[in-house]
Amino acid sequence: MRNRFVVVCAAMALALASYAGKNALVRAGQAKLSAYGQIDRKRLLAADQHPEDWLTTGRDFGKGHYSPLAQVNRETVSRLGLAWDYHTHTDRGLEATPIVVDGVMYTSGVAGRVYALDGKTGKELWTFDPQNDLSVTRRSCCDEVNRGVAVWKGKVYTASLDGRLFALDAATGAVLWKVDTVVDHQRGYTSTGAPEIAGRVVAIGNGGAEYDARGYVSAYDLDTGKFAWRFFTVPGSASGPYENPELEVAAKTWDPKSRWDMGGGGTVWDGMVYDPELNLLYFGTGNGTFFDQSKRSPAGGDNLFIASILAINPDTGRLVWHYQEVPGEQWDYDVVQPLVLTDLKIGGSIRKVMMQASKDGFFYIFDRKTGQLLSAEKFVPVTWADHIDLKTGRPVEAANARDFRNSFNGKKYVEPSVMGGHNWHAMAWDAQRGLMYIPEIENGQTGIFSGKAILRAWDPIRSKHVWELEPTDWWDRAGVLATAGGLVFQGNGTGHFCAYDAATGKKLKDIDVGTTIMAAPMTYSVDGVQYVAVMAAWGGGGWSMAHPASAAYIYGNEGRLLVFKLDGGPTPKPEPLPPLGPIPQPPALTASPEAVNHGKDLFAANCSRCHTNDERSLALNLRRMPPEIHEAFQQVVLGGMLKNAGMPPWEGVLSPKEVADIHAYLISISWDAYKAQQAAKP
Repeated sequence: MRNRFVVVCAAMALALASYAGKNALVRAGQAKLSAYGQIDRKRLLAADQHPEDWLTTGRDFGKGHYSPLAQVNRETVSRLGLAWDYHTHTDRGLEATPIVVDGVMYTSGVAGRVYALDGKTGKELWTFDPQNDLSVTRRSCCDEVNRGVAVWKGKVYTASLDGRLFALDAATGAVLWKVDTVVDHQRGYTSTGAPEIAGRVVAIGNGGAEYDARGYVSAYDLDTGKFAWRFFTVPGSASGPYENPELEVAAKTWDPKSRWDMGGGGTVWDGMVYDPELNLLYFGTGNGTFFDQSKRSPAGGDNLFIASILAINPDTGRLVWHYQEVPGEQWDYDVVQPLVLTDLKIGGSIRKVMMQASKDGFFYIFDRKTGQLLSAEKFVPVTWADHIDLKTGRPVEAANARDFRNSFNGKKYVEPSVMGGHNWHAMAWDAQRGLMYIPEIENGQTGIFSGKAILRAWDPIRSKHVWELEPTDWWDRAGVLATAGGLVFQGNGTGHFCAYDAATGKKLKDIDVGTTIMAAPMTYSVDGVQYVAVMAAWGGGGWSMAHPASAAYIYGNEGRLLVFKLDGGPTPKPEPLPPLGPIPQPPALTASPEAVNHGKDLFAANCSRCHTNDERSLALNLRRMPPEIHEAFQQVVLGGMLKNAGMPPWEGVLSPKEVADIHAYLISISWDAYKAQQAAKP
């Protein structure tokens, strides 16, 4: 099924209410729990003894994205073929890594949908659609993605895009309880991360620091959904009240005249992990709001707890330790990249550590019990800081690094860029080889999307790369899986799923699937057969900008779950999209130049995140609007005429005059494109 190019504006999406899955809504207690999804503390701690399962989004509690399975190995991987595939009937980004328990697969899709499938055959057991409030798409910065579910004692936990947390019966998909986790729906909150099981609670964060969100993590009773605690990551004002005692200390690191009305940022949109042995919940926090600290906190300061790692006691919600990677952050260096828990021999002693390849370009190793920084080394080119001082734990910033706004003149720029040295894409830790496989990005704050993406093997003890693949374009990034079979698996943007030798990086298998892959693969076994699975569809930040070389551009973007096994069959590819037709003649432009310029500014602020107006993007190129859309433009934008196609109504956000000015701007650029087309005709 080909990708549908639909009319959307700002954070537009598929029609969240139109999904035709089987969705059971019942009150808590009505559904009887079955033997499905039976994960508990004992089973999680013994994950290595049962490698057939994949119990968390990263397999075990350490979330190393490594499997002991080895039926598929360097000698046999050439025989890898398709076992089955599943179509989600959506055309937005898929970023989740599935969970498999006793042969049943649970995974999430667009905006928090959930799919339960037979891991052997791909048969659909049940699906769930959270029925999001469509208006939330207006404030979703980076698509309607979701990075996975959590499974625990017969329940599947998922967060919807609009911030509700659900507990579902693992056997039927029936809703056992649901709660609204958003403290203020007038602000730009969305939920895209996977919930995290932490002791007796399930924790969830949110995104929105690109807008006006104030970051926090909420925790709820696993069985009942009763609110347990909430930890705000930044203060709400200089003088309180402080929701948690730690905020009184944090407030002293902010200018009293900070823009408190903008929320402050520090959102926790990904990267949570729980250590059941230490009973600590870890998570990183996002960028500050505004990005520019001189606007956010004019007098400077560290601005705790933005761009920080926090360790929380999940029984109390109190802070145990914290480390701020980027004090006074102002380069959009979120610290929400995946955290990996493991044991390392450092200085002759075995240490319980936590590792992170951060967006800021440094690879951090912490003692996860105390928070002591053990190592921080550059894994990509970094110019914003010379190094991290291990005595103080603080970065030694480069001179004039904060003047990055003047870096677009070709004379200097800060590295990494807002895309980071590493973003949300999962890395994989092979403890046997002592290597971390990182999907890295090398680029600078040049003001344009540029640079390169590279999969590299990093030795965290020696702080050096062991091997790397040939670089690809910046957009070609995807999560990673490592296995005891001596393999590293990764998909790519051009629609290829590849297996590499874990020791050398040599490509051993390449399967052309015809669908862009961003998510991290996983592996499991049923009845003695090993399967390798990955979700596929382009999306995330800049979701509508499908690169001309990408599978999404060539074949469309219908979401798929692809599952492979030895001696499987060929992988069917979607049919290529048809050539674009001619640009239709726009209506006459009658608006004034002032109205057109005003519309241009409004379009940039409200619509451009989705409508890039590239020739073929995943949201309609509005220079190609047909006459009937021009005629009904007010009804489309304000009245919700196309809400079932994913276009939310903007009434109450934009006025009729503002919509008219946006339309005038679109007519103007449509005429430019139309005239260029006509002039190019022979």
